[in-house]
Amino acid sequence: MLLDRYRDLFRVPAIRATMLASIPGRLPIGIAGFAILLLVQNKSGSFVTAGVASAVYVLGLATVAPMVGRAIDRVGPRPVLRLCAFVYPAMLALLVVLVSTQAHAFAIALCAYIAGAALPPVTICMRTLYPRALTDPALLQTAYSVDSVIVESVFIVGPALVAMFLAFSIPEGAVLLAALTAGIGTLWFMRTPAIREWEIRPRSVSSRWGVFAEPGLVVLYVATLFYSVAFGLYEIGVTAYATNRGMPAVAGIALALASLGSALGAFAYGARHWQAPLRKQFLIALGLMAAGSLLVAPVDNIYLYMLVNIIAGAPMASVIATQSLLLSRLAPQGKLAESFTWGGTCLLGGISGGIALGGVLAETIAPGWILVSAACATGIAALIALVIPQSEKLNTMGEHYMN
Repeated sequence: MLLDRYRDLFRVPAIRATMLASIPGRLPIGIAGFAILLLVQNKSGSFVTAGVASAVYVLGLATVAPMVGRAIDRVGPRPVLRLCAFVYPAMLALLVVLVSTQAHAFAIALCAYIAGAALPPVTICMRTLYPRALTDPALLQTAYSVDSVIVESVFIVGPALVAMFLAFSIPEGAVLLAALTAGIGTLWFMRTPAIREWEIRPRSVSSRWGVFAEPGLVVLYVATLFYSVAFGLYEIGVTAYATNRGMPAVAGIALALASLGSALGAFAYGARHWQAPLRKQFLIALGLMAAGSLLVAPVDNIYLYMLVNIIAGAPMASVIATQSLLLSRLAPQGKLAESFTWGGTCLLGGISGGIALGGVLAETIAPGWILVSAACATGIAALIALVIPQSEKLNTMGEHYMN
């Protein structure tokens, strides 16, 4: 039956309790960046100051995440989570104070950077936990699919919560909500048995290149960078389409529908066992994602455009789920958290780069061609993924994460 795999997954106590506890701690992923942008713009009247603050928040997360992952591998998640559960809410609260008192833009940006760097690494802990808690490769696939659905849901619910606070003219409330959910959610997450009993695993022999000494992992990171650029281009392409029609709000609806399709696609992917080798699954998901962008590009009717976004979004979370599975197999022993954080850095960097590139393209070409560019970036990611070396551990569980 369709739900059998999910039923089996949630029968694993470590997964059920920890996944539930991870949800509030992940809400800031969908709230904070957008909330900071709107708060700073509302209080300062400057889109430049607001854009810089939001951008350096993401930059803080992207640049510090690998060091956070390395710390989790070496000392376990609890010390890192405990520190972040204090620093992150404190920095967001300070940010609200700085913005409200019209502090210098540099002070606001610095505070936003530290907040981003201190975002509690709940998602990284979960993605590192799955191979430790699950010995069945089929359930591991389902776990990463559920994880992708949770992240997609956060990106649907988060902006809606921000919009609610904005509707009541209290933009600072959204930032403080992110601080509150991060603090309480992280403390709850820390108390789950799987996190309390986290075992430090022996690390593989280190080289000066760290996780980049694994050739297959490096190829996967480059592929991740390119398909992430496609995510950024897609967002700008849809936004440009709606803006050109004089209905910018349509962009939010269309992107929310794409996220809905993405969550449904990940749910379907995790519900059954796929016979194809894992690398082939990744390539198929990338191919479907490229096809989705091409499907939306020529649509002119605005209502059909929004509906087609559901279809186009369907493969997106599955791309991330298969990438997570590949990464869990290719990561060096004892360096899984660090490997995932580098993957996250590539994802964030690619999305930011795609948004920047899309902004430039929007000044010169039609929105449909921006979506074609997104399809091309995804195609390049698929070509790069072909270089990932075939190995036995791409088709079986990595034994050093099962013990």
